[in-house]
Amino acid sequence: MSLQLELKNVNLQTGDQLKIKGIILHDADRFQIDLGSDEENLALHFNPRFHDDSDGSVLVCNSKSDGCWGDEQRDLHNPWQRGAEIKIVLKLAGDMFEVELADGNEVQFPNRVGMGVFNFIRVTGDIKLTCLKLSQ
Repeated sequence: MSLQLELKNVNLQTGDQLKIKGIILHDADRFQIDLGSDEENLALHFNPRFHDDSDGSVLVCNSKSDGCWGDEQRDLHNPWQRGAEIKIVLKLAGDMFEVELADGNEVQFPNRVGMGVFNFIRVTGDIKLTCLKLSQ
C-alpha cells in the first residue's frame, strides 16, 4: 500500500531540517518528498525512482510554480535499494536545499522559487514511514 501523508501549516523556515526514516517497500517503484506552500507550489520535489524508463534507478529533483513543473535535475547515484531502511535529512539552507543520503553523499537543489517559509510537507509513495522529525 502506498503512503499518503500531508502536513499543512507547518511553518518550516530557512535553517530548519526535516528528518525522515523509513523502509522502502520490496516492490517499490518510487516515493517523493515535497516541500512548499501548497501542492501547486513546491520549492522542492525530491523523488527517488527505482525503475525509471530512461535512467533506471535515479534521484529526481524539481520545483513546481502555480502548477507548472520546472526542469528536472536527475542524479544517477541512487544509493537505495528496494527493501532497505533509509534515513534522509533535508536541510533548508536558504537559496539551496541539501539532502543528506544514508551513504554520506549529498544532493543539492536550488531554491528556484525563492521560498523562505514552507507550510506544506507531503511524503507519498512506496515507503513505510517510521519517523518524521522537524528540527531547528
